[in-house]
Amino acid sequence: MAPRGAAALALALALLAVALAGAGAQGAALEDRDYYVQEIWSREPYYPRPEPKPEPFSPPLPAGDREEERQPRPPEHRPPKKATKPKKAPKKKLAPETSPPGKNSNRKGMRTRSSEKAASDDHSIPVARDDVREGCPPLGLETLKITDFQLHASTSKRYGLGAHRGRLNIQAGINENDFYDGAWCAGRNDLHQWIEVDARRLTRFTGVITQGRNSLWLSDWVTSYKVMVSNDSHTWVTVKNGSGDMIFEGNSEKEIPVLNELPIPMVARYIRINPQSWFDNGSICMRMEILGCPLPDPNNYYHRRNEMTTTDNLDFKHHNYKEMRQLMKVVNEMCPNITRIYNIGKSHQGLKLYAVEISDHPGEHEVGEPEFHYIAGAHGNEVLGRELMLLLMQFLCQEYLARNPRIVYLVEETRIHILPSLNPDGYEKAYEGGSELGGWSLGRWTHDGIDINNNFPDLNTLLWEAEDRTNTPRKVPNHYIAIPEWFLSENATVAVETRAVIAWMEKIPFVLGGNLQGGELVVAYPYDMVRSLWKTQEHTPTPDDHVFRWLAYSYASTHRLMTDARRRVCHTEDFQKEDGTVNGASWHTVAGSLNDFSYLHTNCFELSIYVGCDKYPHESELPEEWENNRESLIVFMEQVHRGIKGLVRDVHGKGIPNAVISVEGVNHDIRTASDGDYWRLLNPGEYAVTAKAEGFTSSTRNCMVGYDMGATRCDFTLGKTNLARIREIMEKFGKQPVSLPARRLKLPGRRRRQRG
Repeated sequence: MAPRGAAALALALALLAVALAGAGAQGAALEDRDYYVQEIWSREPYYPRPEPKPEPFSPPLPAGDREEERQPRPPEHRPPKKATKPKKAPKKKLAPETSPPGKNSNRKGMRTRSSEKAASDDHSIPVARDDVREGCPPLGLETLKITDFQLHASTSKRYGLGAHRGRLNIQAGINENDFYDGAWCAGRNDLHQWIEVDARRLTRFTGVITQGRNSLWLSDWVTSYKVMVSNDSHTWVTVKNGSGDMIFEGNSEKEIPVLNELPIPMVARYIRINPQSWFDNGSICMRMEILGCPLPDPNNYYHRRNEMTTTDNLDFKHHNYKEMRQLMKVVNEMCPNITRIYNIGKSHQGLKLYAVEISDHPGEHEVGEPEFHYIAGAHGNEVLGRELMLLLMQFLCQEYLARNPRIVYLVEETRIHILPSLNPDGYEKAYEGGSELGGWSLGRWTHDGIDINNNFPDLNTLLWEAEDRTNTPRKVPNHYIAIPEWFLSENATVAVETRAVIAWMEKIPFVLGGNLQGGELVVAYPYDMVRSLWKTQEHTPTPDDHVFRWLAYSYASTHRLMTDARRRVCHTEDFQKEDGTVNGASWHTVAGSLNDFSYLHTNCFELSIYVGCDKYPHESELPEEWENNRESLIVFMEQVHRGIKGLVRDVHGKGIPNAVISVEGVNHDIRTASDGDYWRLLNPGEYAVTAKAEGFTSSTRNCMVGYDMGATRCDFTLGKTNLARIREIMEKFGKQPVSLPARRLKLPGRRRRQRG
């Protein structure tokens, strides 16, 4: 335990140095000429010291059955967002000119001077200067920490538009008139409608974030509302702005989140939103998130049951581009013997795509050692995967220094590559918006508007068309399918990040990889594209379907929530019937996905791992998300040692590169690396395996794969064919070998001349 404690202390001190770094500079301005140039670190701490906070207001418990606010007096009719009687609350809306987020919570919405001034105009509301908010996190409507049973509403149009659907960023299904619609919608359009949240404990409420209804066809959102709080759900107190009820300005469209902060924190158990106006041609529909700090209550059963802590001493925060690089440097300095930092290219804005290699011999491919990679951040706004990768590299370094035997074996027997941010340009946009106000898609695409995840060449169509042409010789192999010429041209709509990944995957013989995404909780395996025309969903398995299903299940089954049958679905899809896994094409078809390209163009088996319902969780959620995924991340890496491995050599013991490894009954081959070594992922069983290479005779042998971890060694020695030997001899003596087909054509002519 002593070495582990010392390692943890050393890494904690190093991470403290990272925490002293300034966070002001971002984007392309951060880019050095050389990564290893010494950076200037600021002395400003990441986490500001707490200062005195204003006294929160708490509604009194009722003495009787009073319901002051149960039936509020209807105000006069007015156009949306044109209220004149009560002063509106300060509004925060995502806009390009907004200031960078706070360092601690990474949530825009900290009170600005203008909102401070607006609140101070109401002399009855106490406002503390310079520290109006403590940055309370979301209660968890989006992350599902708030259960469906904690959400209630006055009325709803139908079950699919009930209060349980009123969660920030929730997405509607393809058919909106089903159980999975895109908001809470009231059954009537009047001033007596409400939706409320039961926090199940006293909570200091500080703000409300709202959206309209997610719908392709309808335009529904609330333009203004009141906020009420209660300790018993019977007696309600409305948030005031002095003499009258405060009217909070809502949304002006349905997707951009709008934050309103309460003028002073309100301590209560329940909070209720009471719409006052809505879009003229629409209905009362809204999605929301509540910001609040639960007060300590050791006797609260619901809190104790859902409480999650971690013992890992890691840097649980969101890292912008510069902070990410600094953290990589800290890990590299802590573990210089097993880590290496390199980049695979640059983004459209010129930010380097940094990767960290973790291996006992970083910088070189060891013969017989498999290569593994994790990729995150292809969609810049899916931030959880990026932070999990940064946590993973810290964890591997710590545990290796502590001589954790499991991690030591993994590092010494595997060459691990971690690429935490494939789309740093998109991430910077999402980071500017913050964890709650970025909406569903801000920062998803590259700077030039390309979705990296399906920007790879469509090799599926080439393969399937070749298989369907039964009357013509097959020209397309079942593996290593060449990239079409049009895709390689400069005029093709291909992101520079995509080209960088392709070059990276062609250079390194990856065996297994996972790309981390967000917005769902499932592991998707290829194919991602349907084979039948005009279909958007159809189960489309690969020849290695059983292997892919096992790989997906190895992650899902060790995740804390993916296979939990009691878990609520994130949006519309229930993946429990396949234990938290899904064939990508049966979910939704995608042409040119990274998974399909990797399988058909390289040896790598690639899967998409969706690590959470919330694409950009609040910083306070990171420790729990790490606990949810830590074991799964390690188990999935260990699967690279499942199946068979070996060397294909000639009779002189020299490795044969580019030799084809075929498994009987599986219509998908792989090839050896430059040193003649190979790795073939297979489930337990006995297989007839054939190795063949141009100019060599093929060789077949039976290989047994067991249930224990560790690939079975299955080597091949190939002898040269007679024709190859003849060519070798004649080339040795400076003569070119005669082409046998051409020679056969000449022989009949000679015989005719001799007879004549």
